[in-house]
Amino acid sequence: MKGILRVWAWLPIAFLVAHGGPPSTIDLATALRLAGAKNLSLEVARERVREARSQLEQDRGRLFPWIAPGVGYRRHDGNLQDIVGDVFDASKQSGTAAMTLQAQLDLGDSMYRVLASKQALIASEAGSEAAQRQTVLSVAVAYTELGQASASVVTADEVRRITRATLNQVRAAVAAGLASASDVRRVEVQIGRNERAWLEAGQAGRVASARLAQLLRLPPADLLSPDSQEFVPVVLVPTNRALDSLVASALRVRPEMRRSEAFVSLAKARRDGATRGVWLPTVGAQASFGGLAGGRNGSWGNGDDFQDYGLGLSWRIGPGGIGDGSRIRSEEARLRIARLERDQLQDELVRGLVELRSRTETAARLLEVSAQTVQAARALVEMTRDRREFGVGVVLEAIEAERELARAQAEQVEAVAAHNGAQWELWHASGQDQPPQDGRLRP
Repeated sequence: MKGILRVWAWLPIAFLVAHGGPPSTIDLATALRLAGAKNLSLEVARERVREARSQLEQDRGRLFPWIAPGVGYRRHDGNLQDIVGDVFDASKQSGTAAMTLQAQLDLGDSMYRVLASKQALIASEAGSEAAQRQTVLSVAVAYTELGQASASVVTADEVRRITRATLNQVRAAVAAGLASASDVRRVEVQIGRNERAWLEAGQAGRVASARLAQLLRLPPADLLSPDSQEFVPVVLVPTNRALDSLVASALRVRPEMRRSEAFVSLAKARRDGATRGVWLPTVGAQASFGGLAGGRNGSWGNGDDFQDYGLGLSWRIGPGGIGDGSRIRSEEARLRIARLERDQLQDELVRGLVELRSRTETAARLLEVSAQTVQAARALVEMTRDRREFGVGVVLEAIEAERELARAQAEQVEAVAAHNGAQWELWHASGQDQPPQDGRLRP
């Protein structure tokens, strides 16, 4: 692993050369902070929480009476019928100024609506946390991909330098009569292939930079370069941790599970409102205080204060109330759906953990194999170089050794990226705490 750090210490310089402009270096901690501050998905999730909280406040507000101040004027001219049925001609007017305290409370609907809104708020908060964790995962994976692309630029550049050194040696051998001109052409062909690999690695770096910049809401034209010290194998979740422990932790703390449980509770509150809440009455109450003045024709001679009070209880029978079978069946179906979706999510989480556990174990083993392969490939290049110096080497053998080194280094870069990506996904799937924020994840 020290060899990786030694070679990739040149990463920012190689990145600069491959991209043709100065990149901005960014570390993982900075990327995660920017993601939390600017990510659009997080903003949407936070707004959903605010919406759910406001809805809960509205539903709670329906439990309280409201005040309705007002003034009124009324006039009548012409025939009017009195209480016993006689019709007579009358002209009169009246004016009122009153303060009315009103309340109409559908006990069943209001009570269970508040319970449902509470669960909707819990679901929104869990959804916001899930979005935050998903953002952390997306940024971490994008940062890993940027590190992989940058490391590929470095390794491709190293192979270019080795092959150019080989070209100089072969040209010297041709001048000394130890090699033919065709050997020079063979090495030049390989140099062209190495140049292409280097350019493609640079292009991959630009794509990875733009992807990370999009997640962080930075100008996509700005080139980003990762901290070279961070592209090393990291362990967020130990691979030797028992699978049962990982599953239990995920089912207990994953925000997706809490959100799913909240949806079940929300559906249950609505079902209870349709089956139990309808038996609770609707309460209507009113109290008015004010003054009334008026008289015959245009007179305002009679006036004084008044008070009116009213109270009533009612039940609703039929659609939307007692005996509404279709509403009950609909809410029970929603409750069953919520429970089935919760069970389905649980199965997916368990399956995902099993797969990720296997991936992380394989990735850890591939790291060891790739390191050994690079070491062997480097030794092979050195051996072929020594043989050429003594005049007994074969150019094709040297070229093949350099190809093997390039292939081994590329596989090592892929192995590190795959290992770190699997570790981040396992961290996300197992519901672990927030990762270190100091930007120095330790190997």
